[in-house]
Amino acid sequence: MIVTQTDSGWQIINQQAHGMLAVQLASCWQVQKRPIHWFETLVALTEHDDGQDPWEGRNHLTTAGAPLHFQILEYSVDQCRRMIQIGLQKSRWNALMLSMHTSFLYEPKRGQDKELDAFLDQQIDNQKKWRKQYNATKAEAQYAYAFVQWCDALSLVLCMNQMPPESRRLEVSVGPDGISYYIVQRKDGSLSLDPWPFEKPTIDVHIEAFDLNQLLFADDNALYNAIQDAPVTIKQWTFSEKA
Repeated sequence: MIVTQTDSGWQIINQQAHGMLAVQLASCWQVQKRPIHWFETLVALTEHDDGQDPWEGRNHLTTAGAPLHFQILEYSVDQCRRMIQIGLQKSRWNALMLSMHTSFLYEPKRGQDKELDAFLDQQIDNQKKWRKQYNATKAEAQYAYAFVQWCDALSLVLCMNQMPPESRRLEVSVGPDGISYYIVQRKDGSLSLDPWPFEKPTIDVHIEAFDLNQLLFADDNALYNAIQDAPVTIKQWTFSEKA
């Protein structure tokens, strides 16, 4: 979950919904810069946070009983395996993108845990195998995954309300084209990216969020029910190339 503290409690965004927001952003990308296997790449974006632990026990709570923000967890090899398996059932390209995502996230942690190291070694072999099966070069796969990572980063900036005030710029990420992209929020609330990456001069995107007035929960069942009963808030953003 993406958890933001509010004056009255918490705002919750499901990570799978964040993946859908990333797809909305991806679908607006310049047509001539799209990676190969376009539709599979878009589906991989919706899957890149799948395989989460079930809603039982206290899987989604902190020790104190608050909703568990995804950044508090270091990693879960089991979740990574489940996520890749979900993608593999659709296509080798989906699995390749998800495998590369786990490498991007967890290679910096190599050497800290034997199980993680073995998993990362397996992904190196998997990625070679799946590229070969798709007759894709390493550069083509890296371009496609860099696109996935860029869309993921921009979606997270929106979900976590990271836009700086007073029209200051924030670097989102380096795009698949090797260019750094910066987001800025104008005084009217609209957003822009520099350089402009989208096909159209204006786009609108949105996501579901849930506002909870309760701070602590006894177990996952209590949190799950609170989310299901909470009113739905549709968060919306407008990006425009020019003011």
